[in-house]
Order: sequence, then C-alpha cells, then structure tokens
Amino acid sequence: MLAPSLKRTPQVRQVQGDTPGIFTQILDDGTNLAVWQRQLPAHISDFAVMVLAMDQPLAESRVLDLPEEDTQPALHGLAAGFSDLQGYEGFIADVSWLVSAFACLLGAQRIGLRLRTLDKAMCPRFHVDHVPVRLLTTYAGVGSQWLGEGVMDRRRLAQPEAEPVDPRVIQQFCCGDVGLLKGEKWHGNEGFGLIHRSPEPAPGERRLILTLDWLA
Repeated sequence: MLAPSLKRTPQVRQVQGDTPGIFTQILDDGTNLAVWQRQLPAHISDFAVMVLAMDQPLAESRVLDLPEEDTQPALHGLAAGFSDLQGYEGFIADVSWLVSAFACLLGAQRIGLRLRTLDKAMCPRFHVDHVPVRLLTTYAGVGSQWLGEGVMDRRRLAQPEAEPVDPRVIQQFCCGDVGLLKGEKWHGNEGFGLIHRSPEPAPGERRLILTLDWLA
C-alpha cells in the first residue's frame, strides 16, 4: 500500500556546479535540473553581444542526425548572416561542443537545435516542457527563470494568479549558464518536469538563446 504513495512524492531536486561534469546528475532519479554555471569566454560573449547589437532577426531550427558516437554535428551555415563577426568560429565551436556533449550523455542519435534572438518572453508563464530533456543556454541577455519543487502548485500552472510574485523564490540562470531541464516525457519524471519560464526583457533589450532537444 505504501509504494504508490512513495512514487508520487519523490525527492525532487536541482543541482548546480562549475564544471560540465554536473550534467551527469540529470540522469539520477529525482533530479529535474542540472546547471553548469560557467563564465563565457570573452570572444564568445563579445560575438553574442555584437549579434544583438546588429538588430537583425535570427531564428534557425535544424534536426541533427548523429548516427555514430563520434559524428560531428552538421552546423555548416548556422547563423551564416553573422559569420563575418569576430568570434563567430569560436561561437560555432562552442555550440558544436554542447551538441556533442548532450548527445554523448544521452546516447542521442537525433537532436533538435534552435538558435534565436528574442525581444520578448517566448513562454512568459511558468510551465513544464513535454520533452524528455532540454538543454538551454543564453549567450547574451537575461537568463531564464525556474522554480524549486513546492514553490508553485503544479495543478495551477495555467493560472496567472497562481504564479509566485516574491522574487526571493524565483531562481534565474546567469548568462552563459548551461541547463539541462528534465521534462514530462522523461521516463519516471511524469508530473515533475522542471517549472520554468522565459523572462521579459527590459524595453530595448534582447536575448540570444540556444536550445537542444533529445529527439531520438
């Protein structure tokens, strides 16, 4: 009689660390967020700032097939409109490393990549993702926000009046941080996907974000 009750109340936790080794903890039962708290190299940070300063649209999506463990992601032409900016090669190398690390950790053979600039909150309400796991990082601009378990009633995620207003309980990624967010479709994590939202940039500000989804 105890088993169903225990299954519905796991010890849900979020972990953070200053090396990419923290990523392995997303594989643990009960962990729905693993964050690599990193400082972006200056040449990559400067490139991202210049991309936003150009005030040109950027919204690219592609499906990457990685049938073999050592297959390099096909990123040729990614953000090609900004290829003449200093730091472009370093930026692409960083994205490539993240894709490869994500694939290696999960044994993924297909990954969905999205790279975009945003001038408004893409998902302004706290919500959960209906994916197994998602990688999210902000190269320039304000980072995404998330909640620890128990801060918000999951049954009221669609209700604006149920969202917390106390800034002390709202966690936020720093620019450059890389988060692995476990979603509702991760086996064993049903009902415990990380609750998060996009922040609303200040007037005139924009963001450059990368997301990776495990497709297969």
